[in-house]
Amino acid sequence: MSKTQRYEPNPLAVIRHPEWSRSSSIYQINIRQFTPEGTFNAALEHLPRLKRLGVEILWLMPIHPIGEENRKGTLGSPYAVKDYFGVNPEFGTADDLRSFIHTAHDSGFRVILDWVANHTAWDSDLVDEHPEWYMRNWKGEFMPTPWWDWDDIIELDYQQPELREYMTRAMKYWVKEFDVDGYRCDVAGFVPTDFWDRVRGELDRIKPVFLLAEWEARDLHYRSFDMTYGWHWNETMHHIAMGKTDVQSLFIYYSWNEKAFPHSAMRMLFVSNHDKNAWEGTEYEQFGDALDATIALSVVSEGMPLIYNGQEAGNERRLSFFEKDPIQWREDRMFDFYSRLIQLKKKNPALWNAPWGARMVQVVNSEPGSVFSFVREKDGNRIFALFNFSSEKKSCKILDGPVQGTYRWWQGGEPTPLEIGQERSLEPWGFEIWVGNS
Repeated sequence: MSKTQRYEPNPLAVIRHPEWSRSSSIYQINIRQFTPEGTFNAALEHLPRLKRLGVEILWLMPIHPIGEENRKGTLGSPYAVKDYFGVNPEFGTADDLRSFIHTAHDSGFRVILDWVANHTAWDSDLVDEHPEWYMRNWKGEFMPTPWWDWDDIIELDYQQPELREYMTRAMKYWVKEFDVDGYRCDVAGFVPTDFWDRVRGELDRIKPVFLLAEWEARDLHYRSFDMTYGWHWNETMHHIAMGKTDVQSLFIYYSWNEKAFPHSAMRMLFVSNHDKNAWEGTEYEQFGDALDATIALSVVSEGMPLIYNGQEAGNERRLSFFEKDPIQWREDRMFDFYSRLIQLKKKNPALWNAPWGARMVQVVNSEPGSVFSFVREKDGNRIFALFNFSSEKKSCKILDGPVQGTYRWWQGGEPTPLEIGQERSLEPWGFEIWVGNS
């Protein structure tokens, strides 16, 4: 190697993200609760509104028929899949789903389906056709996922090559026949990684897809997944909001994200999703006065923000999981707040996802236990952000970091010079986002 040749290590991820994901935000649709009708056709009416919101990836919770044996509640869990090749009649027909995907594509969206590879309903068609594909407990009986209360499902056994072939064929079917753009994969870490590696290759041969893992592990990014959950980020922010820890704990997440995960790995950041909303509380319960600042951080830090349906309408209810419980849609300030943040993300390459965006560079300030501050810069586009994650007003001095320059407030305004040594005053749970050019 010559003295002028720069050493480049082998990448920790070899998959290529679809180009359309570079500045995207993701929106989760719980079809059952999305409209009073709870159908694909009724959901179509919301596409213009979601276009204005600015999201680009629509994640549909499982669309398959739900098992009846050992069903929870009246309608059951959509994650208790009965038929991987079928459409839940509660939501409409296969043609209705095709129409939704086609119309969404025409409107500029991408659509991913929720895929449940780890387990099936007790009365899945596979139980009679291939009982050998299932795990057994110590008594030789079908078994739910160990230790959890998931007694409406039974575990599949990925030691069976024929099961792997079947599941691969099923996932290819929806890409080929319905033109879906990828999958959110339920409890992805419960399924062997080498299965996902193979599936990703098979799907990409049909079209470039996007895969989201409901898991938090670096190695899933190597050959399989574009994005993993930021569970640790969500938990840390909840603890900060509840006063159980301070900003220093955020350093753990972002340090691990930068050093343990490849730069090409996308992480999904969220204040709510179907699990959080149903079982642990709404974003208002989880984050209280810290909610706005936490949402803003999910958009301007490294990661792709998720909006769970209803957040933009200020939904303050825990939606029932096993019953019909439609969202009460209304005008709310959260729509404009999310929309402005998403537009900021789209317009600034520094905020784009993974390899297209910029790393966060810490800005040292005089209130390290309360104020979290950083710069992201890419191709002359710079974002400087400060967050007061405390219940007290804070005045902090900028001590070190690549801050020097002229900025505008993220929602407009006059040019403002910022520099080392300058004091910034932040209200309780307040934040500042500045947009500049280097």
